[in-house]
This record gives sequence, structure tokens and C-alpha cells, in this order.
Amino acid sequence: MNNELITKGQAAKKAARILAKLDTATKNKALATIADTIIEHESLILTANQQDLEAGRANGLSEAMLDRLLLTSPRLQTIAHDVRAVINLPDPIGEEFESRRLPNNLRISKRRIPIGVIGVIYESRPNVTIDISVLCLKSSNVAILRGGKESIYSNKALAETIQAGLQTAGLPADCVQLIESTDRALVKEMLRANGLIDMIIPRGGAALHKFAIENATVPVITGGMGICHLVVDQTADLSKVLPVTVNAKVQRPSVCNALDTLLVHQAVAAEILPQVAEALAPYKVELRCEPRALAILQNQPFVRAAGETDFDTEFLSLVMAVKVVDDMAEAIDHIYLHGSSHTDAIMTEDYGAAQQFVDEVNSAVVMVNASLRFNDGGQFGLGAEVAISTQPLHARGPMGLQELTTYKWVVLGNGQVRG
Repeated sequence: MNNELITKGQAAKKAARILAKLDTATKNKALATIADTIIEHESLILTANQQDLEAGRANGLSEAMLDRLLLTSPRLQTIAHDVRAVINLPDPIGEEFESRRLPNNLRISKRRIPIGVIGVIYESRPNVTIDISVLCLKSSNVAILRGGKESIYSNKALAETIQAGLQTAGLPADCVQLIESTDRALVKEMLRANGLIDMIIPRGGAALHKFAIENATVPVITGGMGICHLVVDQTADLSKVLPVTVNAKVQRPSVCNALDTLLVHQAVAAEILPQVAEALAPYKVELRCEPRALAILQNQPFVRAAGETDFDTEFLSLVMAVKVVDDMAEAIDHIYLHGSSHTDAIMTEDYGAAQQFVDEVNSAVVMVNASLRFNDGGQFGLGAEVAISTQPLHARGPMGLQELTTYKWVVLGNGQVRG
């Protein structure tokens, strides 16, 4: 196993024991110090980020990837604000729940405790370094971070900033550690670092998640890859459909909860699709249409026939697939066949249709008459998120503080023995 991983993993285990004993006030003080340090280190962070951007352009990174990589002064201000928002969130550690007294007078309950050492493997979004670190700290977990090589300078600067804040607050710098080696072999070693890492969260594309599932011996939480749908029902209010569609597609197209596929009921397709195309045209959104949608939109700009894989693609750019469906059943079948269980929404004024959609679409987040972009830890009131889980176990959707805990059973007795 790589020496850096061994050294940092062993240090993380020691730091985890210290973090587990901290009270809420101490953790909040550390978070406030980290937020202040981010602002103080702005010049250092942005200079490092510029190195990554220049290298990314030289290596041919797409505009979507460069947008994910970009840090600016306003984005750092937002990041610092989000750190402070976590201070105000309830600390889940120590919470007792499901308490009851048995007939033999034993009192049993569950108590929330940290998971321990959480390893996170992620790609080009350096803000993830902060999001994960502060949520891990508030939930008394140690973080071992392994970002992509395209963001290595930014991540180093951010990790150094976090560690400086920790030390100023009197906590071990080892509470947050960054794997600095960009050797891809380290990803596989992290996935198999039993005894050093207690849980792995991969944040990236389908290939990373597939690799993690196939190679991990450490427990893995998968998610973050979105093929997200918006269904327009025959009763949908056009005055709501247009702003929601535009927001879901263009507000930030390079992220996992951006709209990928628009499914429109055949009864309203001829009326709604041209107006959707017109609303998206100023943003130069390319519409990839199946035959019925293409027949309606063929004279609109930025329209082309859908390719074989377009309905199975997370575009992360100003591209959207479009399909006309006969009814709700066809729309739901399409989502089951092509979706990723991330975020799916319906526009409808029919309560029954809304309930059918919510009941039958088994995605981590299901929405009615709202933009898919709301699937976000900050927007859900979680402060931030470490990932958006699409798996059925442990946690689904945005993973905030409570999703970073496990529990222990606590049994209180008075000398009882088992007969």
C-alpha cells in the first residue's frame, strides 16, 4: 500500500478518537475559524486555482469541466458563507433515539456516533474539498480527500487553508487530510484500505462509480451521476413549465442535478415544445429530439435528431434530449429504463398524476412543479452535502450531517441477568 496513504490513514485514525470526544461548541469554533481563513487566504487559493485552469485548458478540458473547476472571489464568499451555515445546524452526535424500557426493566436506546474516517474520491470541483471537510468536522468524522489531478493545486491550497484554521482553533490538522499523489493506483488502494478508512464516497462520473463498486472492500456510498428528467403532463401550466425548464437546464448546466431529458405528453407537445425551444434558444441549448419531437421542432434553431445514446447521457452542458410520450405510464417507463435514480420531476396541475409520479418513480429525489436544481444540500437546509446518494441503502439524496453518522445500542440496567 502507498506510504502516503498508510501514514495519513494512521494519523486519521488517531484524530478520529479526538474528534469523537469534542463538544459542539468546540467544533463550531473550528468551523468559524475555517470560514475566516478561507477569506484571508483568498489570493493564495485563487492563484492556485488559476494554475489548474491554465493546465486544464492546455489539456483540452471541456467548458463544462472548466466551470466545475473555476473558483472566483464570489464563489469563495459563498463557500465561506456555507461553512458558517453549518455552524447553525443541529449537531447529531450524541442524539438518543428509539429509547424504550423492556419488561425486565432494561432501558435500551440508540445513540448517534460518527462513522470514523471517511474517504472521498472526487474529480474537478474544488469546492467539494470544503463541503466535505466541514460536514465531516461537524459530525465528528475525519476526512481523507483524494481529488482529481485537474484540481490538485486548488485542493492543496484549500486543504492547507482548512488545516491552518484547525490549528488556530486548537484541533489536530490531521482531522482533514488530502492525498497529494495523483497516481490513479491510489484510488484502488483507498477502496481497499480496510482498517484505515471506514467508508468511501466516490463523487464523479459513471466510470468512477462502476470502478468503486467493482473494487471496494471498504463500504461505499454511490451517487452523484444524474440523468435527470422533467415530465410535462397534459394538465401542466405553461407559465410554470417555461421558467422551470429554463432554470433546470441553464442555471448551471455542468452539475449532476441539471436537466438532461424533457418528456412531454403528446396532447400538449405541439403547443408546449415550440415555446420551450424559443425560451432556450437565447442560451443556445441544443435539443436532441426523437422523431415525434423532431417533427414538431424541425424548423427551430439548435435542433437535431437524437442519437442512439442521447437518452442515456448525463450531458453536463447545454444539450437536452426531448421526447414526446403517449401518457404517464410511458414517461415513467422511460425514466426506469434510462434514468439514474438521481432527480426526476413532473409539471402537472393534476393531483392524481402528481401522486402517481411520486409513488412510482423510485429516484432519490422526486419533485412536483419545481426545478430539479433544488436537489442540493444547501437548498434542502442541510448546510452543504458530501454527495447526492442514489443507492437504496443507508442514505438517499443529499447527504448532510445525519447521513454521516451511524449508531450504537446503549443498554442501561440495574444488575439484571438473563434467565
